[in-house]
Amino acid sequence: MWRPGFHYLERRPALHQGRRRAFCIYSVHHRGTPERKGLVLGLAPGGAVRGVAYRVAEADWTPTYAYLMQREQPTETYVEHYAATRLDDGRRVRALTFLSDRTHPQWAGVLTLEAQADLIAGASGLSGRNVDYLADLVEHLRAEGVADPNMERLLGLVEAREASAGVPTAATAPWTRPRVVPRGGA
Repeated sequence: MWRPGFHYLERRPALHQGRRRAFCIYSVHHRGTPERKGLVLGLAPGGAVRGVAYRVAEADWTPTYAYLMQREQPTETYVEHYAATRLDDGRRVRALTFLSDRTHPQWAGVLTLEAQADLIAGASGLSGRNVDYLADLVEHLRAEGVADPNMERLLGLVEAREASAGVPTAATAPWTRPRVVPRGGA
């Protein structure tokens, strides 16, 4: 939502029915390793998810699609899907989404918040610490006005585990990740 990495014409808040945001994919690349798996987000079955839809110019679609495939599919843990998505202005659009592949070996399934916290705490991969990925998510959801109490609670659990292990947290090492400023000011 917060780091598209491609040029777009329009960015709109959106709602996708039938899928929910979940830490359900083992990360062995970006936020973990094969020896010390982390967790990343997927769109798991059930519920609904609030997020962002981007409109891309037709002339930019081919390189944008190639970029997304490289970024989102390093281990092919997602299934490409075009979904009916409702924008905040009421329009319905067909949007490219990447759904969690429940048949992939990296599918973690439905985990308790405690099990998720155990996996996220201390995990790190090519893109950095797993806790930073979670904290960025929570901060950006807040900035977008999206309430997600489970993600807030999960972040608290992970930060508590890392603090008890002596790992610096955002509170003790605020330089570890940038502060997100909500739209409209600080």
